[in-house]
Amino acid sequence: MKKFYLTTAIPYVNGLPHIGHSLEYFQADTIRKYYQLIGYETLLLSGADENALKNVQAAEKEGIPVQQFLDRNSKIWHDTYEFLGVHLDFFQRGSDKHKHWPGVQKLWKLCDTAGDIYKKAYEGLYCVGCEAFKTRGELVGGLCPQHQTKPQQVSEENYFFKLSKYQKQLIKLIEGNQLKIIPENKRAEALSFIKSGLEDFSISRSNERARGVGVPVPGDTNQKIYVWYDALNIYMTGIGFGWDGEKWKKWWPADLHIIGKDINRFHTVYWPAMLLSAKLPLPKQILIHGFVNLKGAKISKSLGNVISPQDFVKEFGLEPLRYYMLSQIPIDTDGDFTIERFKEIYNADLANGLGNLVARVARLCEQNSISAPEPPTQFDPDMEKSLLEFKFNEALTHIWGEITDADKKINQEKPWELEGEEVKKILLYLVGKIRIIAFNLQPFLPETAEKILKQFSGQIKSAPPLFPRI
Repeated sequence: MKKFYLTTAIPYVNGLPHIGHSLEYFQADTIRKYYQLIGYETLLLSGADENALKNVQAAEKEGIPVQQFLDRNSKIWHDTYEFLGVHLDFFQRGSDKHKHWPGVQKLWKLCDTAGDIYKKAYEGLYCVGCEAFKTRGELVGGLCPQHQTKPQQVSEENYFFKLSKYQKQLIKLIEGNQLKIIPENKRAEALSFIKSGLEDFSISRSNERARGVGVPVPGDTNQKIYVWYDALNIYMTGIGFGWDGEKWKKWWPADLHIIGKDINRFHTVYWPAMLLSAKLPLPKQILIHGFVNLKGAKISKSLGNVISPQDFVKEFGLEPLRYYMLSQIPIDTDGDFTIERFKEIYNADLANGLGNLVARVARLCEQNSISAPEPPTQFDPDMEKSLLEFKFNEALTHIWGEITDADKKINQEKPWELEGEEVKKILLYLVGKIRIIAFNLQPFLPETAEKILKQFSGQIKSAPPLFPRI
């Protein structure tokens, strides 16, 4: 069976989605749609990391029960995918005692059987925002560089995982591309971290510090399983690990994890090591993107620069946002988003570019009673190559090059001045070109591609503009 299983990152649900999150969702949906179009059975999974202290604190701040808080916020995250036109096949929640907890405890037992879990007293600096211990060297001015907060001094007895045991094996797997990390700069970052020396890490918390929330440690009622050991496993429990072995065997290992750069080490170091310990297959590829910044600044509630994806889409449309995120933000760097830049790209590429080409040719075809030829059946090889390397912006550049070529052809040939066979010949050439453009656009702008392919089939007629100028 040709199958492709991909995942997006599992967010904490203490906050709400902002426009930056749409980048990852659109990347995942574009890849999924491509594989569907070439005949693969696909599965796209995400979920909610619910067993985190920060969720408890957020619920308390609002004065509502934790489970009520989780139910409400997890639904908002799930519904945001659907609102953005990205359909999830599974949305696995960390608080699901029937379909998540058994798999988390199963992974624990497998690693324990391998001799990789032990208990020891520990004292360290813990950042609640990261849900991770920090070394003093990682702090900037005594603060977590990502959350700008002072870590808590934590002293307790926890269970630890023997991460150090897997240092050489991880280096070999990553350098040999058996565990493929994309792009190259994020792969280098993961290797550098591993080569600097791996230390065993805490995989449990006392009930007291966990505030009673989380999956119980097998055989120890005083401890809860640590958030990363729990949440990463959603990629497997969501497809049946611990509750439906046949489904899990069908889909695992994941063909692709898509994540943000801030959780690189958890996915490229901790997660593979846990799976190696449990003697389970590793994911095939990990794609790591940068952040979407607003006017150069990280999106955050404290800065007051959060844009709701729902508000934005209601004003400007879904596929224009999708086009901006995929075309303007390279996979290996952070990208910037401003309303001004968005409008500029929208008018140049969508209204004056694609939309104008489609409208001009459709109008000329209607005037000359042109019927469309057969549609294409294969993707452009250059576009396909870029897409398979996850260079979404380069893939779209190939498609827009075809739009530019078609515009040049119209301006050179001036079909409005031609008659008979001459005009028919040039219009059929342009119709063929537009159908190729629309066919290649299907993974990126599925609604727009469908509209164009429908308009340019049979007798071609004019239609309302695809992208009215802003």
